[in-house]
Amino acid sequence: MEIGVHLTTSGRAGPVPVALAEYIRDLEAQGLKGVWLPQMFSLDAIDVLSLAGHMTSKITLGTGVTPTYPRHPTALATQAMTAAAISGGRFVLGIGLSHKVVIEGMLGMSYDKPARHMREYLSILMPLLHGERVNFEGETLTARNYQIDLPGVAPPKVVVAALGPVMLGLAGRMADGTSTWMVGPKTMEQHILPTIRKAAAEAGRPTPMVTAGFPIALTSDVNAAKAKIAKSLALYDTLPSYRAMLDREGAGSSPADVAIVGDEKVVRDGLKRLADLGVSHFMGSVMNVEEGATARTLALLASLA
Repeated sequence: MEIGVHLTTSGRAGPVPVALAEYIRDLEAQGLKGVWLPQMFSLDAIDVLSLAGHMTSKITLGTGVTPTYPRHPTALATQAMTAAAISGGRFVLGIGLSHKVVIEGMLGMSYDKPARHMREYLSILMPLLHGERVNFEGETLTARNYQIDLPGVAPPKVVVAALGPVMLGLAGRMADGTSTWMVGPKTMEQHILPTIRKAAAEAGRPTPMVTAGFPIALTSDVNAAKAKIAKSLALYDTLPSYRAMLDREGAGSSPADVAIVGDEKVVRDGLKRLADLGVSHFMGSVMNVEEGATARTLALLASLA
């Protein structure tokens, strides 16, 4: 299992894109194997990762994740292929639907039939990334006689933020894997992995990538750490897709209950369990639950990587 971290795209000193790319370069030097950036209300994640790709040589650089609705698949395919070219094939494109409160509430776009949207999106995106000419007429998305001319650039892997069975099926049949968040180990074992693997196998595709995001903190004060994590991640408890995963896990009302929090043995055991299940990429969202916690957790993750 490749061990990496999930970062934010804001809050750095200096010229922010350069500072963040330099920080990613430092994480590579520490020994971490992957960095994943979300597309939030700040920097463009793919642009920052492209810059980091120019400044690094080994580390995996992925989006976790880029929302699909605001970007036509032809535009996103071009961005992704450019990032792949700059990074020498280390870029992974993570995409997702976002949430109704964002797509309809903030952007005024229809969130009707999101699975249809993702199916049509992948029907354009995936062949474009593989150098094919696309002629696709969907109910909501169209690409006519469209092709990207970037010879010699290998297509990036595409992982879809998928939690429910329909989306996991799409990810397994049409993409290279999935990206998860707020999914505990029991749900990973009993729902995520078997569902996407079955879909991929039925479609004749390789074993899918599974990039698993978890809040994580190395600490001796577990109760205080979980209280801080529950407060900082309270938003996710209100979003239906994540709430469904927490209910499936039996985690109760707090996202802190799926976090990997504790001493070195707890963290090591938590990561080992995920690796044994078949998670391919771990994305640690390091929680600064006390003074020095971030540095200690990063050091441990780097040593395990």
